Amino acid sequence: MSFVQPVGADAHRAQAGIPPAVRLDAVHKSFGSVHAVQGIDLTVRSGEVLAFLGPNGAGKTTTIDMILGLSQPDQGEVQVYGMNPHQAISRGLVSAVMQTGGLLKDFTVAEILRYTASVFAVSESIDSVMQRAGITGIANNLVGKCSGGEQQRVRFAMALLSDPELLLLDEPTAGMDVEGRRAFWQAIRDDVGKGRTVIFATHYLEEAERYADRVVLVSRGRIVADGTSAQIKAMASGRTVSATVPDLTDELLRSIPAADSVEVQGERLIVTSSDTDKVARHLLTQTGAHDLEIAARGLEDAFIALTSDDAVPTGQHNDHQQGEAR
Repeated sequence: MSFVQPVGADAHRAQAGIPPAVRLDAVHKSFGSVHAVQGIDLTVRSGEVLAFLGPNGAGKTTTIDMILGLSQPDQGEVQVYGMNPHQAISRGLVSAVMQTGGLLKDFTVAEILRYTASVFAVSESIDSVMQRAGITGIANNLVGKCSGGEQQRVRFAMALLSDPELLLLDEPTAGMDVEGRRAFWQAIRDDVGKGRTVIFATHYLEEAERYADRVVLVSRGRIVADGTSAQIKAMASGRTVSATVPDLTDELLRSIPAADSVEVQGERLIVTSSDTDKVARHLLTQTGAHDLEIAARGLEDAFIALTSDDAVPTGQHNDHQQGEAR
């Protein structure tokens, strides 16, 4: 069974003849005996915000490296705007914000931006990118003295200098506080409104849920789910019933009908079930339960369910390339 969910095929057909921002066709990549990417097919449309999620070692960074031309696939093809990644990057169509590296620590923020701008034939205004990245106030600070979150915003400003069509972000808000993360994503959404395409990998699932048009979930080098956050969440079967239940006993827990899983947090009982009405009736009539709530499972639940050891897909279907052999 495949867990990949179609999304947006009509929009893609409407752009027939226009090269997608990114296309990966049956891409494989190994490092020694480790098969890091195992036949990924993926098409990303221009103007799309795509969250690339998966556990550590799932193949996210390897895939991003191939899109950036930093690594070559062993099999398959990677295209960026209809050309190979090196051609797209040489034309200034692609920039990246990585989690580490790329900074000269003895430069001031303004100096490193001026230096970076000097390598582009056409570049955005330094004042403009500093304002959009929220670093105008630290322009004269040494990069090496900046906090981790500030350094991430410096990388973001550097990536904006070439005014790229495609922006790849690897853990872009690592080290940022809550306000910094909010401001960063507001700047991203503003850019997307002007037509920029964004692909980002993150461990903050709420960022994927809040800011991505589309979520692609990767596990063990394969795509296991592809859709909106709502579609991905729907793939995690069942809902949860939570209630405060005094005097919880093993016998009471065993008596709960239709329970897929049961979790106890103090006096709070959390039951996952495909028949939450039945669970709720039992708790309200057979126990002293109160403050009962029924809720849909979240993106984190879907993430865990779809990347667990028993959730390996047997095939892969990509909505943007319907009808092609896989």
